[in-house]
Amino acid sequence: MISPGTAPSDTASELAPRARPEGAARAVAPHRVGGPRRRWDWILAADPGLGQLQAGWRTLVAMVTSLVVGYGMARALDVPAMIGMIVGGMMGLMSAFAVAENTWQRLARAILWMPFPYAAVLWAAAELHGDRALEISLMVTALALTFFLARFGQLSLLTGMMLFNGLMVGMMADIPSAMWGKAFAVALVSAAAVLLTRLLFCYPMPREDLLRTQRAFVVEARRVADAAVETLDPDADQERAVRRMARALHHLNVTTVTIDGRLAQPEVAADPGMAELLHRHLFDAELAMRGIGRAVQDLARLDVPSHLREAMAVGLVIARDTPLGCAQGLRPAAERIRRQADLVREQADTGDSRAETAELARRVAHLLDSLAGSLSQWLSLGWSSPESPAQVPFQPTVALERNRPAGSAGATQRVLAAHTEKSWRRAVPFVRAPLHAGVAAAIVCPITDAIDPQRFYWGLVGVMITLFGTNTTHERLRKFGHRMAGTVIGAVLGIALLHLLGHGHVYGTLTVIVAGLTLGAWGMQRAYALWVVGLVVALVQLYGLTTPYGGMDHLLGERLLDNGLGILVATACAALIFPLSSRRITREAERGYVSAVDTLVSQLALRWEDPDAPVRLRGAARGVDSALFEVLSLARPLVRMPRGLRGRDADNRTALLTTATGHARALAAAADIDIDLAPGPAELFAGITATLSRSLRALDRSLTTGEPEGGWQRVGPLVRELSADLDKAPPGPRASRIRTTLRELSALDETLAGYAERCGLDVHDNAPEVTGGSPMERRTRALVAEWSLRPATRTAGTPATAVRTATATAAPRTATGPVTGTETAGVSVAGTVRCAAHPAGCAGWITVIDARGKRVAAGPVRSGRYRVDGLRPGSHTLIVSATSHAPHAEFLYVPEWREAGRIGHDMRL
Repeated sequence: MISPGTAPSDTASELAPRARPEGAARAVAPHRVGGPRRRWDWILAADPGLGQLQAGWRTLVAMVTSLVVGYGMARALDVPAMIGMIVGGMMGLMSAFAVAENTWQRLARAILWMPFPYAAVLWAAAELHGDRALEISLMVTALALTFFLARFGQLSLLTGMMLFNGLMVGMMADIPSAMWGKAFAVALVSAAAVLLTRLLFCYPMPREDLLRTQRAFVVEARRVADAAVETLDPDADQERAVRRMARALHHLNVTTVTIDGRLAQPEVAADPGMAELLHRHLFDAELAMRGIGRAVQDLARLDVPSHLREAMAVGLVIARDTPLGCAQGLRPAAERIRRQADLVREQADTGDSRAETAELARRVAHLLDSLAGSLSQWLSLGWSSPESPAQVPFQPTVALERNRPAGSAGATQRVLAAHTEKSWRRAVPFVRAPLHAGVAAAIVCPITDAIDPQRFYWGLVGVMITLFGTNTTHERLRKFGHRMAGTVIGAVLGIALLHLLGHGHVYGTLTVIVAGLTLGAWGMQRAYALWVVGLVVALVQLYGLTTPYGGMDHLLGERLLDNGLGILVATACAALIFPLSSRRITREAERGYVSAVDTLVSQLALRWEDPDAPVRLRGAARGVDSALFEVLSLARPLVRMPRGLRGRDADNRTALLTTATGHARALAAAADIDIDLAPGPAELFAGITATLSRSLRALDRSLTTGEPEGGWQRVGPLVRELSADLDKAPPGPRASRIRTTLRELSALDETLAGYAERCGLDVHDNAPEVTGGSPMERRTRALVAEWSLRPATRTAGTPATAVRTATATAAPRTATGPVTGTETAGVSVAGTVRCAAHPAGCAGWITVIDARGKRVAAGPVRSGRYRVDGLRPGSHTLIVSATSHAPHAEFLYVPEWREAGRIGHDMRL
């Protein structure tokens, strides 16, 4: 191998990340958050915070513990083994699914309380055994009581569930009253053992969960950057890349909203000031990534010069591979993109598309700078409180359900509360769900008892699972579909495993039962059908202990019938008893969205009127995000039809709200500055926000009553007037952010005006005058604006360390000429990657980008050695993403005459 020559290059040196100063390691985020790419990152991206994996692991630990302890206690107390395992197993099952507290005190209180209501109804079931009518009546009452207790907190809900389960187990297992004391001992010891193993193997660590969610944010941000590089590739499938980027941006938003929800949970962020700063910096980082994605999508349809495309591709690869501890390394890459964009702009003619290309490239550079700043400030938080705390403490604006942004529950509760404020209707929120459950159970139980008296409770299970966690008829019918499909698939898999294991293999059967419940618990948050598949696989093994193969099909068909009957009857009861229409709940969710935007506009007016006011603009914008999740969860159709076969009004409305949410985010980030407007512009700005607030309230009244009241007054003319006044001010960072604020405010108004028009409101284009418009007043406002918009102090540029530029030195051609058969294979480049700290070689990844900005090769760096194939003659950029270093860029030139063979190129970090 022949090592290449090297020469210093100012252009290449700009791509080198700045070395961190001494002591900086003490201020960085944990390595698990900001470290380089890892092979298991896709798991974090699919499951932010690892909530699904934790549910599966929690179920595995609890079920194994409870079954083993139940069996051991049965042997010790001379109780039938099946009864001991059923009683103990219920402790493990309910602790895994119903107890997910994030402090050990709450965890212990909930788990140790479960045996008491459970054992109490076991005795009641034993005493009442033989009186069929009374047993069924007691089961119906217990189910209704469970839904009543659900309004009084998690422990009350757990109490109701244990009462219902105790009655069901008591009747199913036929436990005699003389064995009640032993059954209680089995339940108590099993619960204590489950608590012990959960504290040992599943100890609640909410802070660690937050760090995993932050790592998921980093992973999704890198996916956005990687999709942007692919979109810039002129030979790539750009439509596929754009779709991939859209998915990554959606996941990035969900992860960021989830982080905000986790910050409000106990024991996560003890310092509200640090939580608020973390919220701000992640909000800005997400906004920068979304802006980069949109700019690259626009660039995909334009003719981008090769040198500019290369600069952007290199910058985005560096953004993808830069560890958080070296986030400042993005700034030199952004500066190079900016310079290349300036060259394109100087060469462009008026009206040329290249001018638009240059502006978009400059926007990418600006957003890379913004991303570097947000991530660097995030690092300054470290593990302790910041030196300069936030102006206001963190306040929760996002509610989570099963570790995901909440759906329709909030809108349903608001609709229910709004129509039950007078006379006897004030009791409706307390009795509505119990009535649904009680009436549905009273209808289902006689039917299922007539089908099979021993398993009539299957219909009750259908009633219970239908009413828990659903709020609309669409959600209940969707759950019905998942239940039916999951039961059928689980039955096929379960019977196949039962045939494979055969009868009499107790340990194999128990293994399949535990594995089915574990995998079902893992998949429950992704799709309810996955949980049903795992549950039915486990139940088939249990049924196989007492049912011959020939009767299994009949038994599972009966279960499917009973479950389906319970679901449909419960759905009908919920639709007929104190009904809440899906349309009304959807309108309430949209009304909540309008209210969240109104809060943002009010906060914006207060922020610019009184800079010292405790205002959280980014928090208000995150509230808009949360409200959008509610709307989207309700707008999802029951059955997805081709776009031409269903109405497009709902699609248009949600698309408008999604666009408005993007403008709300950008508005909140740009407007969060200290500024003292002159009296004239201040009065005009107050008129703009007041007019927008009046329009939002008119829209709110229309959504509440269903009748258009008032109209929407566009503020675009007023915004243009204010912009014209402020354009005379000297340029500077603050002036730029004010222009961005006004632009986003106008875009938000225009988008919501389109939404209001689809809601039936009249939209007026001419806004009324809210301030004087004489030439003298306009000149006065312009003069005052000049001193009110003083440019901020510039920060010193960051020095760049030197990197190398290299021209690949090829081996001399031999007398026999080039090797035949390799003329079209391209050049292979091989070499070493070393540094002072790792003389034996560094581990990492290498990416090669050609002069057109196309990613032409990539490969791993193992033990300090790498090789990439297929390089064509011309200039290339080699980017090394080492495990322990920031990305390192070097230029490499392959001579024109060299079309095949191997050349050497060593790099030192």
